[in-house]
Amino acid sequence: MSEGKIYAAISAVMNDVGAVSKNDQNDYDKYKYRGIDAVMNALSPAMVKNKVFVIPQVLESSREERAGKNGGSMIYSIVKVKYTFYTDDGSSVESIVIGEAMDRSDKSTNKAMSAAFKYACFQTFCIPTEEMKDSEEESPEVAPKDQKQSYPKGEEMLKVIRERYPNGSKGQAALLASNKLNAVDDMTDAQAMAVYNHIMKERNNQ
Repeated sequence: MSEGKIYAAISAVMNDVGAVSKNDQNDYDKYKYRGIDAVMNALSPAMVKNKVFVIPQVLESSREERAGKNGGSMIYSIVKVKYTFYTDDGSSVESIVIGEAMDRSDKSTNKAMSAAFKYACFQTFCIPTEEMKDSEEESPEVAPKDQKQSYPKGEEMLKVIRERYPNGSKGQAALLASNKLNAVDDMTDAQAMAVYNHIMKERNNQ
């Protein structure tokens, strides 16, 4: 690792690159991920602008054949790669990562290299998955400090609770058991308020 302009250059890339969302999907295992194309498309303009480029060096690699789920064969590859990020004064920083992948033909090493590069970039440039929201986008309304949120009086809350959990119902039995009570009327103000808020949330979500 050399001292020089590389630190400022990488910080500038981090500032320019923005987020890379998980827009690609693995249809077999049903999960979303950030593909190598999306990473390179996001990074390339920022790296060009800030005069940063990268050189890969494979330090170790291994391949083995494994049986596929449906009876065929798969080639499994692991690579250990050193990525050196340079800027125009020759200063650099290094990132060493492991990549692994499987393929039915001759692409497993290529895939492993892509995986290694993707995570080297994620970790070097700390690329987020979502854009940070600008504080100007929202206008939250905050009550004055001396203004307390108003709730119905105790008896009014209990009325709502009794309507939602009638006497003899399984819901009321479960409610009383969870609060270790014998009757709805035995609720403390805090318990009644918590149950009342839960009921109101249920109604709002209907």
